[in-house]
Amino acid sequence: MSYLVWKVLHLLGACLFLGNNLVTPVWRSVAERRRDPVILAYSQRLITLTDYVFTGGGIVLLLGAGHAMAARQPLLWQQRWFLWAYVLFALSGIVWGTVLLPIQIAQAKLAREFASGGPIPERFWQLSRRWTVAGIIASLLPLGSLVLMVVKP
Repeated sequence: MSYLVWKVLHLLGACLFLGNNLVTPVWRSVAERRRDPVILAYSQRLITLTDYVFTGGGIVLLLGAGHAMAARQPLLWQQRWFLWAYVLFALSGIVWGTVLLPIQIAQAKLAREFASGGPIPERFWQLSRRWTVAGIIASLLPLGSLVLMVVKP
């Protein structure tokens, strides 16, 4: 495949990944402000689904196309900006995989219990606060990576 095709796929992956990272907290907070168990349960299902599809799909495209392009430029791995961009992206993935995803799965399980309109347990709100903090971290890290990839200081 040509370098430009890989680049388009890489940019598509960045759009999917960062778009979902930035939009999810917005519509999650809107759903949480309503405090409606049915809306919260529905939004929780969609958050988990869109994370698998868009965040996961974005990761696959970013890494696959990124590595294909990097293979054509072996000296790239010696560039400090590139290494830092890679580290920031990897750290974001670690936060997502070890903190955010388990919280979302736990919240989805809780949401199934109150989906028909039952009370929302305090545990859901505790997890939500942890998700917010970890989500901010997991969103800022790849934004730093994006800046490094574009600016190449």
